[in-house]
Amino acid sequence: MKANRIWLIVALMALCGMASAQQQERKKVAVVLSGGGAKGMAHIGALKVIEQAGIPIDIVTGTSMGSIIGGLYAIGYNANSLDSLVRAQDWSYVITDKEDLAHQSLDDRKKQYTYALTRGVTIGKSNLDDGGLIKGKNISELFLHLCTGYTDSLDFSTDLPIPFACVATNIVDNSEYDFYSGKLPQAMRASMAIPGAFSPVRLGDMVLVDGGLRNNYPVDIAREMGADIVIGVTLQGKGKTADDLVHTTDILSQLIDVNCKNKYDDNLRITDLAIRVNTTGYGAASFNAAAIDTLIRRGEEEALKHWDDLMALKKVIGIDDSFHPLIHQPIRPAVMTERHHVASYKFENMTPQDERFLRQKFHLNKLDSIDAKLMQQITTSMRIDLFYQTAECRLEPVDKEKAAATRRRAPNFRRSAFNVNLSIQDDACVVLSAGNRKTAQLYAGLRYDNEEYAAVQLGADFPLRTAIPVYTDVTIRLGKRLMARGEFTLHPSFFTRPKIDYAFRRNDIDVYIGGDRDYSIRYNHHQANFVPINFDIRNFNLQAGLRWDYMHYRSKLVASELTKLQLDNDHYFSYHVKVNYNSENNWLFPTRGSRFKAEYVYMTTNMAEMDGKPGMSDINANWRTSFNIGKRFTLQPMLYGRLLFGANIPLVFGNVIGGEWFGHYMEQQMPFVGISNMEYIGKQFLAAQLQGQQRIADSHYVLLRMAAAQQSDSFKDTFDHKTLLGVQAAYYYNTMFGPLGAALGYSNHTRKLSFYLNLGYEF
Repeated sequence: MKANRIWLIVALMALCGMASAQQQERKKVAVVLSGGGAKGMAHIGALKVIEQAGIPIDIVTGTSMGSIIGGLYAIGYNANSLDSLVRAQDWSYVITDKEDLAHQSLDDRKKQYTYALTRGVTIGKSNLDDGGLIKGKNISELFLHLCTGYTDSLDFSTDLPIPFACVATNIVDNSEYDFYSGKLPQAMRASMAIPGAFSPVRLGDMVLVDGGLRNNYPVDIAREMGADIVIGVTLQGKGKTADDLVHTTDILSQLIDVNCKNKYDDNLRITDLAIRVNTTGYGAASFNAAAIDTLIRRGEEEALKHWDDLMALKKVIGIDDSFHPLIHQPIRPAVMTERHHVASYKFENMTPQDERFLRQKFHLNKLDSIDAKLMQQITTSMRIDLFYQTAECRLEPVDKEKAAATRRRAPNFRRSAFNVNLSIQDDACVVLSAGNRKTAQLYAGLRYDNEEYAAVQLGADFPLRTAIPVYTDVTIRLGKRLMARGEFTLHPSFFTRPKIDYAFRRNDIDVYIGGDRDYSIRYNHHQANFVPINFDIRNFNLQAGLRWDYMHYRSKLVASELTKLQLDNDHYFSYHVKVNYNSENNWLFPTRGSRFKAEYVYMTTNMAEMDGKPGMSDINANWRTSFNIGKRFTLQPMLYGRLLFGANIPLVFGNVIGGEWFGHYMEQQMPFVGISNMEYIGKQFLAAQLQGQQRIADSHYVLLRMAAAQQSDSFKDTFDHKTLLGVQAAYYYNTMFGPLGAALGYSNHTRKLSFYLNLGYEF
């Protein structure tokens, strides 16, 4: 028995020796991935086939999107994990500078769906983060998380599982700059910085942009790194003719393609196997789910056409079917959820007050581990709460024995059940690094509709240099309805934000009866709020405070002599308690989640009574939830209403229905399908709506709505009156500047067809 075991060991050692000798004798193989923006998703499909063929990959080089796919491949993401990774990303967020507001207040989240343009401004300092429409904050943050463990300055040839290099262009002298070392996330970010679209990366005295301008297919670099065999994946399409250059996008695309031809033909000649993927019909910005799926599939299909070439190439490399390449890249753990022990924190370019704020808000002194999700929340808070232009949260390795001793000595060290059940990675120092502090955050929104025509809304946030962050929010609306508003909000480290605000509105309101305009009111509305309780946590907000309103009526125009309006200038004091919850996954076209808003208001003229009688009570609420039926259809039931109680109900605060949104023209306005203009109704109003939402392609939506409502002046008679009914069909195209679309409806209240055209976000 022992003899058999000895012979078995000897045989195994011989086989290992033969395999080792074969591996040492074989030729080095490089994979070269070209640039092409979203078209680079095809690289993933090609890599799947190369892995399936059993071809070893010893070197990876790439440009632009090729540098991203190649860099991630070099640190441990195999083709299947890359496939899952790119499909899981929200590219509409990644390739913009939008903030991840999932853990911020509902007011902050709403701003992203009010303003089409957002820009941070730093006055008095040269802002090195500018130079493009997109600063690239989100994609840089994504690279940091995906490259966890490889974010320090490294030698890409010796410190990565697979040697790697990528290309950028130094626009100072229009020279090629090749990254063989440095910080991997920074190298990838520089290589894909499309001029004008993304801000460049500044490194020393260089200003680096997309490497495709100088070397879009870097086979020569792979050869210099010692590659004997080169397998290249290119996305270069057929050249355009004069007849093809018709539209602006065609011309811009041609300019990019022509510049990317540098070295292309020469590098193609020194490629052993070129896999040229057909990306016709897709462009550099085709990041939607359907395009990604097709491009990955096309890359795989094109590589499969070269299967015989890959098999023949194995002989040239010096391997056969018995050879199995050394797998440097097992599927990496989900880096967005894996946790790392925290040995220490380091704060760079931040004041002691800012450091204290972050430690308190995120309980950093009590954390013994951290994950990428929490790191993202911290960087978002640095940009929103502390007003930094850029923010970075990264992990740096530390001495394991020293860190373990520090943790054991720490009074708050604990091994929670949550941590025990998860894989805790090596100890790390959490580095929080801030860029320039913004002087202001500027916002701009544009809209057009067929009722008010054009309107512009401008906003600005200004931080005050105080121990507790204080922000001044100024908003101006220009159009038929003028508005100016100023707000001061305290941002302490806990989740309550006391605020005080003042708003002036110059309103010009048309009121309809039965679909016909009956009168117009022009009035100035002064309003001040003091909200000592303003509690935020994730999707929930609770407010309680005091409000002052003053109405100054400038004029009224009455169409019918039967309509009598008693409008006297007056002021009102009211007490407000409001609850707001919103877990919808999209502010405009949700497919899951719910929203709920409820409010109680007690209105008076002297803080106790309304003209000598008990004050007016206002109870209003609305609830909507989304049920996903299939991949593209969503059913959304909604219940809403407003109940008014009291002997005196000022006309200006009476119940109003009509339009598409809550509170569009007047704060108490409630929508009702089939009624596009404002109609006053009874003091008691209850309604139900059912909406079917069908998504077509990625950004087109067809909406079908049905609504029913009951209204009266007495709650006990609410269901004794005629039921209001309405139907509506709408189409919207969701763009980065807001929804563009139209709605056609009918109601038995107006007995008329209603048409509404909307371009832009609602405000």
